[in-house]
Amino acid sequence: MNWRAKHLLGIEHLGPDEITTLLDLADQYVSLNRQQIKHRDTLAGLTQINMFFENSTRTQASFELAGKRLGADVMNMAMQASSIKKGETLIDTAMTLNAMHPDLLVVRHPHSGAVNLLADKVNCAVLNAGDGRHEHPTQALLDALTIRRAKGRLHRLSIAICGDIAHSRVARSNILLLGKMENRIRLIGPPTLMPSQVAEFGVEVFEDMREGLQDVDVVMMLRLQRERMDGGFIPSEREYYHRYGLDAEKLAYAKPDAIVMHPGPMNRGVEIDGTLADDINRSVIQEQVEMGVAVRMAAMELLIQARQPKGVLV
Repeated sequence: MNWRAKHLLGIEHLGPDEITTLLDLADQYVSLNRQQIKHRDTLAGLTQINMFFENSTRTQASFELAGKRLGADVMNMAMQASSIKKGETLIDTAMTLNAMHPDLLVVRHPHSGAVNLLADKVNCAVLNAGDGRHEHPTQALLDALTIRRAKGRLHRLSIAICGDIAHSRVARSNILLLGKMENRIRLIGPPTLMPSQVAEFGVEVFEDMREGLQDVDVVMMLRLQRERMDGGFIPSEREYYHRYGLDAEKLAYAKPDAIVMHPGPMNRGVEIDGTLADDINRSVIQEQVEMGVAVRMAAMELLIQARQPKGVLV
């Protein structure tokens, strides 16, 4: 297998061959997860610790399920009530964790770069479950697997990413991954929700949804990151939905077989019409959730293999 990474901190340092290797393995786990018996002993005897400094439902549940299906001993640390709240530094936490000898550490943190700092201080594989506005690599990988399964390929597609680009780590990871796989990427949103360095991303930028969605293969909507906004980025949710919320009328500008995606949780009637989100002929939002477990299983297996001599599990 073409996999060299010892941590999964972001998409930026993965090559196209590593991305393909992970997606191929995840495809196998999709099949396993649809069987009655979903358990493997790939990570039997190993310990996985989930540390979520931000609230999460689907991502934490997905990582926990992935580890348990591979046979790992999984522990969830309640970081909101942890020693961090009592003044302990992140480095102190890392040293404490090191003494417990975990094999996999899954971390979500509100500050960009915090996960990288932990990875430098611990002796196990670290998976970034989202850090600030930086990256959310497993979300981009599960999105990629969803696209590949729906479209039969993951290259030379026209993909629109719409909404709150500026505050979205999901958008950043997807731009990196989809760019590496030779896709045409369009960003659509108001200027107030575009990152200042957008010109460096190698993408097309549109303010008008109808113009930006013209003949695209994939429409990826993003959640409004209200918790990261400290000013008036949009006039009102009603006005935002009118201009940038996805509905049947706007989707009609995309290709007839274009798929609709959303990383969740969705704000129905703000980012996307609820009926469209539930349309099994266009929406692959539930498939994204399913792919998440398989992608995280594949990522953990590959990271453990990369840390074994000659890449062989023992």
